[in-house]
Amino acid sequence: MPPRDNPIARQIRLGVELRKLRERAGRTAREAGGLLSTDAARISNIEAGRLGISEERIRRLTTFYQCDDEPLINALCEIAAERRGTHWFDDYRGILAPGWLDIAELELHATAVRSLQSTTMPGPFQTEAYARTLFEGVTPALPRNEVETRIEHRLKRRAIFMGPTATPYSAILHEAALRMRFGGRKATREQLEYLVEVSHMPTVSVRVIPFTNERFIEVTQPVMYAHGTVEQLDTVQIDAAFGGRFLDSEADLKKYNSLLNIAEHASLNETESRQFIHNIAKGM
Repeated sequence: MPPRDNPIARQIRLGVELRKLRERAGRTAREAGGLLSTDAARISNIEAGRLGISEERIRRLTTFYQCDDEPLINALCEIAAERRGTHWFDDYRGILAPGWLDIAELELHATAVRSLQSTTMPGPFQTEAYARTLFEGVTPALPRNEVETRIEHRLKRRAIFMGPTATPYSAILHEAALRMRFGGRKATREQLEYLVEVSHMPTVSVRVIPFTNERFIEVTQPVMYAHGTVEQLDTVQIDAAFGGRFLDSEADLKKYNSLLNIAEHASLNETESRQFIHNIAKGM
């Protein structure tokens, strides 16, 4: 099987974790290749996500690397067994950029999600009018069909907190995000009212950091922390002007987990936040 030209984030992450285990064990790619009767180049392609690997081979490698973390090994085997084309976002492969599918897949497999937004609403919480304003404001302007496809994809991300398998989602918003009038007063009021509605869902927590808080220095970079099935598979997704990035180093995970803890401590509680949002919407 030829190497994949564009491995998805989950495939890359599987390879990254296998490389971490190999390096921690002090083994070379050549030694790992020898165990599997292959060469170092194939091991490098597996670790880059360009080639798949079977559960049996993962277990052989992890034994070779003296890894006895059974929950982690099982989680890696589950990633290896995943098949593309079985989820709603697979319909957008080849239509939207890979990053759009990667974030939807990250949310799908997360056991819990935490986010921090200072200027915009989290993607799954956006209304159609709000999302349309954001996408129609992109420079250079997007083709009409691209705008409609992005909106459709964004609205479908609401599945994360819908249904019997809803994922716990904690959103922390700076007051600035609530007062941005994207799309005008009507669209903003509708967005805030929807935010209040969603905040009543049993798996959703919405908290606000008001302007009056002087202890928290807000960030302009949207942050999403997705908890994996095991701690080692936690992932941070951040948005920037040049596109989204996925971070998984121990240092980055610790940094952003601390940031979210600080932001939560600086925010109003859920009841206060809901009333705060309601008051802003009422004044629109």
